[in-house]
Amino acid sequence: MRSFKTDTLEVQIHPSRIVMGVVAADKVATRIWQLLKEQPFVNIIFAAAPSQQEFLEALVLQPGIDWQRVNAFHMDEYVGLAADAPQGFGNFLKERIFSRLPFREVFYLNGNAADTAAECSRYAALLQQYPPDIVNMGIGENTHIAFNDPHVADFNDPALVKVVDLDEACRQQQVNDGCFANITLVPRYALTLTVPALMRGRYIYCMVPGKNKAAAVKHTVHDTVQEQYPSTALRRHPAAVLFLDNDSAQQISLSSFNIK
Repeated sequence: MRSFKTDTLEVQIHPSRIVMGVVAADKVATRIWQLLKEQPFVNIIFAAAPSQQEFLEALVLQPGIDWQRVNAFHMDEYVGLAADAPQGFGNFLKERIFSRLPFREVFYLNGNAADTAAECSRYAALLQQYPPDIVNMGIGENTHIAFNDPHVADFNDPALVKVVDLDEACRQQQVNDGCFANITLVPRYALTLTVPALMRGRYIYCMVPGKNKAAAVKHTVHDTVQEQYPSTALRRHPAAVLFLDNDSAQQISLSSFNIK
């Protein structure tokens, strides 16, 4: 493993996405154990994406965690997708982790709510009631975090959850990831936790494997912190770790950093 810091963000580069996922799961499990010694419950936000699969699989297999003291959230959801669609983020996470572990509560974001504004308010109230201890997330090809694409990202957003329209690059990524056959099938709108909602997590673990994410990773670690590259917000968080594999790290100028 190679590691360095960019501002306050710790960056780890692992030899493969499998190793990356296992190491990230070990790190998150250790944090959960620590927090459960200090408080009655732990609140965790999860991302739904192919980039998270190795991490989620390894986390499910972690021994000794009292999942009955863990509350789970997810960070975004399409608007108007069929309730049983496998591309739905709640469904993705239900299959891979939520139905496989005995969580205390799983709070689903409903993209089919009749009143999306009311649904945003409902979910925001839950996030206020159960402030996130841990945020497990990824970065999009356009550097989005959750569904905060560059044109809607607001580092000072007053909302915790909002409705957004998805940009072309974001929708194309869903095709690139194999989630949809073509871009016309990708919903144009979604509900998302905002950048401030994600940054409220006490600890952030961001898993970003694959060559398709190399340009986004480069922007994340090298560019000025700005809403044009939403993932740069991670560099202002006091306890965030970015987990990469060799493919996603290939455009980083390592000579710019003190590599360990």
